[in-house]
Amino acid sequence: MKIRNIKSLQGTERHVKGVGFDSIRVLLEKDGMGFSLHKTIIPKGEPQHWHYKDHLEACYCIKGLGVITNLDTGESFTIKPDTTYILDQHDDHTFQALEDTVLISVFNPPVTGNEIHNEDGSYELISTEKRSKAIDIVTAVNNADSNYDAIETIETLI
Repeated sequence: MKIRNIKSLQGTERHVKGVGFDSIRVLLEKDGMGFSLHKTIIPKGEPQHWHYKDHLEACYCIKGLGVITNLDTGESFTIKPDTTYILDQHDDHTFQALEDTVLISVFNPPVTGNEIHNEDGSYELISTEKRSKAIDIVTAVNNADSNYDAIETIETLI
């Protein structure tokens, strides 16, 4: 069991700021849960273009007011507290916060932690081979009896 507090994650490597968002990544791929969990704050402002070509995302709004627009269909939807939007088709979209908006976001596959949006609005997906090797290394370190054992295991995996 692990307990994490948002305040303790602020200003760490799990706190990522980019154009149009401020994201605290509570769970990452290295946590081994199979998804990542983020608290994302989108400041009031212009529409932000995001298009997760390699990730599925669901966002639950806990504060604020925004509009999400599906760029393929032109449909727009109001996002307010207790509303969830689900991007289950790698939907190309914009999100405009009409007020500062706070979302709890879930990504699958999980993000590694340092992703920021590419020019096309997507996150780069780490190759399956690299992802698998990274998971093996983290698992080995977590299961090692000592630092020496961890180093030996990492050397065999690299």
